Amino acid sequence: MAVIDFGGKKEAVVTRKEFSLTKARQILKDETIAIIGYGVQGPAQALNMRDNGFKNVIIGQSKKYKKDWDRAVKDGWVPGKTLFDVEEACDKGTIIQMLVSDAAQRVVWPVISKYLTKGKALYFSHGFSIVYKEQTKIIPPKGIDVIMVAPKGSGTSVRRNFLAGVGINSSYAVFQHASSAKKAEERCLALGIAIGSGYLFPTTFEREVYSDLTGERGTLMGALAGILEAQYDVLRKNGHSPSEAFNETVEELTQSLIRLVDENGMDWMYSNCSATAQHGALKWRPEFKKATLPVFEKLYKSVKDGVETKEVLRDCGKADYKEWLDKKLAVLGNSEMWQAGKAVRSLRPKEKAKEISKTTKGVAGRGKN
Repeated sequence: MAVIDFGGKKEAVVTRKEFSLTKARQILKDETIAIIGYGVQGPAQALNMRDNGFKNVIIGQSKKYKKDWDRAVKDGWVPGKTLFDVEEACDKGTIIQMLVSDAAQRVVWPVISKYLTKGKALYFSHGFSIVYKEQTKIIPPKGIDVIMVAPKGSGTSVRRNFLAGVGINSSYAVFQHASSAKKAEERCLALGIAIGSGYLFPTTFEREVYSDLTGERGTLMGALAGILEAQYDVLRKNGHSPSEAFNETVEELTQSLIRLVDENGMDWMYSNCSATAQHGALKWRPEFKKATLPVFEKLYKSVKDGVETKEVLRDCGKADYKEWLDKKLAVLGNSEMWQAGKAVRSLRPKEKAKEISKTTKGVAGRGKN
């Protein structure tokens, strides 16, 4: 492991330098990796492993979900050779990757559990089903490894980053080991490298699910959407046009500022903005923190107490969930703000990339007073 200083606290992480792709292939050479579910994470992890040279990767997908089955076929998985129904894939697999949705995991568990024979490994990309076992009823049998690699991004990002050559960071954990802790961890790390992780950091199933559920309900999705809507509404109520309100609320964030944060951090983004922007942001940052901290504390407690998972299992498993979801997303997508965004995106220039002259290379900044 490599010891890295994360903001003054040293942590041991696993990089591709210590745990190479060659080593991962060696560890998994006799394994058959069965990806169960070809919806969100399934395609990304399966395709990344296949492209990384792992030969024994198969897909387990119910034909009942024709869209996912057809997508697998389109991606080059061959029915009867590398694409099977769930039961046959579980029977063939020595490592079974449970990549169906959290709500669906408890539904398919009675089928999958029959094939968890001694020496196999059960893999998750989220701690949900194991940590909240009282709700999910998913309790792995003894005699198998139970491991997790949790990419810090959606399946789309896992695949895009892989194709861009940068990977995506993942956490990893061993919940149960059948023979030796070393073998279980090696299996886990090898799979993390196989799917293209940038680096892997240790966690537990419990810590992963608490942080993940808080993050996606918070800054990653819920809080972000709510804050953007609030600013947009204030601008519109004060006479700003939809175009101006959207550009100042969303477009500048996604097309400029967040990219600067990604490159070198928040302080670097501040230093590459105007003095007016810097001063105002520094003034209002603590105000936003003060306003939202109680909400995040309430959110974390709801996650830890199992309220969030109870609601997910209650609602996402309903027969009419898709219709309910479509209605909710339609409200979002058909709002003035995101309709304005659709128009803004359509107006982005679509020209060929320009060559940078020697005189302009290295020039930074937003170019805004």
